[in-house]
Amino acid sequence: MRFLCVYKPSQPEGTPPTEQKMAEMGKLIEEWTKSGVLISTEGCLPSSAGARVRLSEGKFAVTDGPFTESKELIGGFALIQAKSRQEAVEYTKRFLKIAGDGETEIRQICEAPQAAAR
Repeated sequence: MRFLCVYKPSQPEGTPPTEQKMAEMGKLIEEWTKSGVLISTEGCLPSSAGARVRLSEGKFAVTDGPFTESKELIGGFALIQAKSRQEAVEYTKRFLKIAGDGETEIRQICEAPQAAAR
C-alpha cells in the first residue's frame, strides 16, 4: 500500500533544520530509499511563494501567500510504501523523532482496483 505523509512543522515557517538534523534525515532517507519504503519526498518553499485556489459556486478565488495560519502550513511530504496503516504510522513516528515537533497527516493512496470497487 502507498501512503502520502504530509508534514506540518510546529516551528515558524522558514526555520532551517540544524546540520545534525539534516545529517540524521539524510541517513533515514537513504535507508528508506534502499529498502523500498520511500518512493518520493520533497520539502516545500515558504508559503510566500505559494497560492491557494478556491472554487465556490462556479467562481475561482486565488489568494497569494504568505498564509498566516502557520499550524496548517505544509513543510513537505513523503510518499511511502508500507504493508499497513499501522506500519505507515510507525515510519512516521521515526520521521518525527528526527524532524521534531509537528504533525504528519497520513493518507492511503487509492489504488486502481480500490477505485473501481467504489
